[in-house]
Amino acid sequence: MNISLIVGWVIAIGLTIFGILSGGKLSDFWDPASVAIVVGGTIGAVIANYPLSTLKNVGKLMGIIFKAPKYDPEKYIADMVDYCKTARQKGILALEEQANACTDTFMKSALMLIVDANDSEKVKSMLDDSIDFLCERHEQNGAIFSRAAGVAPAFGMVGTLCGLIGMLGTLDPSDPESAAGLGPAMSTALVTTFYGSLLAHVLFTPLGNQLSYIHNSEVLCLQIIEEGTLAIISGANPRFVEEKLRMMLPLNAKPKEAKKSE
Repeated sequence: MNISLIVGWVIAIGLTIFGILSGGKLSDFWDPASVAIVVGGTIGAVIANYPLSTLKNVGKLMGIIFKAPKYDPEKYIADMVDYCKTARQKGILALEEQANACTDTFMKSALMLIVDANDSEKVKSMLDDSIDFLCERHEQNGAIFSRAAGVAPAFGMVGTLCGLIGMLGTLDPSDPESAAGLGPAMSTALVTTFYGSLLAHVLFTPLGNQLSYIHNSEVLCLQIIEEGTLAIISGANPRFVEEKLRMMLPLNAKPKEAKKSE
């Protein structure tokens, strides 16, 4: 479970409710018409911007975000070093058995490229293309949440304008009771802006950022596989391969023993 997302929502929503109750009541912030304009308008606008082939992935993306798959670069480095040792000790063809047992499809493909005796330039080109295509797919999927985050405040303003137009249309300067109703009417009109901002900054933006973080973690691991594959093809020493791959990690992600030696 993605704990940080849940904790963030609890804090944001909890303190917002606390602020509301400190100066008013929750019923003042509930308006079905405003909900219909903001939520319905945002959903409709997002659907209009993307084909169904992309929209059908939203449920899958939500599952990825909440499940928060862990891409551990340390594990990928250890695996590539092991494959490098196998290649040096038993030969390139010995990697085929390990490739067949590999559960990571990208790593399996990379190992099979080695086994098939492809040259490093060809392997690099193929792996680069694979990573680029993955980035394009992820960018297209993540753009759904970015688009929703941009549209929600806009429909909040649309709802506010609708409320203001309706309020001013019924205003009768000669009727004192008409002017007395401006306060509640203005409050209702502004609720839609509140809904739009809340949806954009508490729901859609965090979802998009979480997806982006997962994407970056996955791409780092794929790049580790690529660099390790090219090093194996060149016949590099396993120790050199390990050091080279560790240089791709942030300094604070290095093992403790490595930190002590620095």
